[in-house]
Amino acid sequence: MFIDKASIQIRAGNGGDGCVSFKRSRMMPKGGPDGGDGGDGGSVYFEADLGLNTLVDFRGTHHWKAEHGEQGTANNKHGKNGKHKIIRVPPGTLVIDEATGNTLADISDTEPLEVARGGRGGMGNDRFKNSINQAPRKAEPGEPGERFDVRLELKLIADAGFVGLPNAGKSTLLGALTRASARAGSYPFTTLTPQLGVLEIDPRRRVVLADLPGLIEGAADGAGLGHQFLQHVERTRAIVHLVDPKPAEGAAVENYLTIRAELASYSEELASKPELIVLTKADLLEAEDDAQALAHEFRRALRPQIDADVLIISAATNDGLDEFKERLWTLVHSAGLKAGGWNA
Repeated sequence: MFIDKASIQIRAGNGGDGCVSFKRSRMMPKGGPDGGDGGDGGSVYFEADLGLNTLVDFRGTHHWKAEHGEQGTANNKHGKNGKHKIIRVPPGTLVIDEATGNTLADISDTEPLEVARGGRGGMGNDRFKNSINQAPRKAEPGEPGERFDVRLELKLIADAGFVGLPNAGKSTLLGALTRASARAGSYPFTTLTPQLGVLEIDPRRRVVLADLPGLIEGAADGAGLGHQFLQHVERTRAIVHLVDPKPAEGAAVENYLTIRAELASYSEELASKPELIVLTKADLLEAEDDAQALAHEFRRALRPQIDADVLIISAATNDGLDEFKERLWTLVHSAGLKAGGWNA
């Protein structure tokens, strides 16, 4: 089950109280203060787990707590520090403060990231002795740990995201390129959740692909299934736009421009990502259709507003897939370098 949102409460541990104590023994009937400090409360950390791809683990568990620090004791014994709580989430998870709407953390690294800090332990009375007050009878209480009601939002991290109208052939292509097995049928919206797959071009070149549910006109405003998944496209390095060259409804170029408008409406940054346009289902063309001529005509119809690569392929017969893989690798690789020095 794919779950990309969850609301939970995280609470760091409180610090333990400091101790008020005086040393007493047969040889030292009036010994000085010896109250120890309280232990620090545990913190709440988030850590990316590469083996996770959904937030389903949070559906039945709302409260996530770290341990409290223990109280200090006599003989200047420090209270035990509370254990930290480490919450493992899929890479690409945002931790958002429900009260303010601020993003507390963007969990993309496998190194634990502290989100709620544990309270400091209070000082025992031994800390307050001085030349004037040699028998202090006060100690500090422990500080409370931080506490947040947070919303977790998962944005899949992929090198390239497949976009297009329903039934454009996204799931079929993902299955042909990777071992991913998204269930798809012959009618719209059969892909209900994002699917990830890894394309291995050769032992040294791999590309992570995301097949996203079909978009429709008005998706950026909440229509259809696409709106809730547009956020996943934001983290891709590049977009692979799949288009049916002979759609049952409308024209291929008009369908392409419809989805481009939705991407731009949702985010200009999203619309400006490097793009590869792919005409699919070449095996279903009529005998009189020239596949390469269709691709050339499609490219010509977009100019001068849009100048992008246009390929025509068949995922069913593997026609054009070798060229597609090389074009995709070049596109993703150059996009990663521009974004900040990504190394293949």
